[in-house]
Amino acid sequence: MVKGYGWIKEGQCGCNKNSRLWQCSDLQLLCAQLLKEGVLSYPIEHLGRFNQDSKLVILSVALALYDAGIHYAKDKKQDVGILGTSPDGALTANLDYFRDYVKAGRKLGRGNLFIYTLPSSPLAEAAIHFGLCGPSAYIGYTKEPEENLLAQAELMVRNKTAQAILAVSFGSSEAVCKCIQVAEA
Repeated sequence: MVKGYGWIKEGQCGCNKNSRLWQCSDLQLLCAQLLKEGVLSYPIEHLGRFNQDSKLVILSVALALYDAGIHYAKDKKQDVGILGTSPDGALTANLDYFRDYVKAGRKLGRGNLFIYTLPSSPLAEAAIHFGLCGPSAYIGYTKEPEENLLAQAELMVRNKTAQAILAVSFGSSEAVCKCIQVAEA
C-alpha cells in the first residue's frame, strides 16, 4: 500500500500531506526550503556535486518519507529499501563523463562525474543520506516501468524484505517516489 508520495516535475514539487506544493526552479534552493520547513531533518551533504538525477531522487525521497511520516536522523539506520527505474538509465551521466574525458585529452576523467555513470548512484546517494539499510536496486524495465516497479516494491514488502520500500521513477527533469508499506490490520 502506498503510504507516502513525493514528486518533482516542471518547476514544482509536492506530497499528499496537507496537499503541500512548493516551487522548485532551483533544486539547491528547494533543498534549503525543505530543510527550513522540516521536510529534511538535516542538510544533504555534498548536494552541490550531485548530478541532476541524484538531486531529483533524493528530494523526491525526502518528500515521500515526510508524507509517509517516516522520520530519519543522522547516523540512524532504518529497515527501508529503495528501488528505482529511469527511461535512459545513466545515459546522460555517461555522455557528460565521456565529453569531459575527451576534453581532458583522453587522459583523465573526473571521479565526481564517473560515479554517476551507474544508474544506481542516485539511489545510493538517497540510501546514504536517509540511513536506508534495506535492499537497493536499479531495475530497467522496457514496458510499463512505473507499474512494474511498484509491483516489485509491493511484493518485497509483502515478503518482509524490508518494513518499507521506496519506489522511485526518475528522469532528467522529474522524479516520483512512492513509499510502500504493509497496510495495518
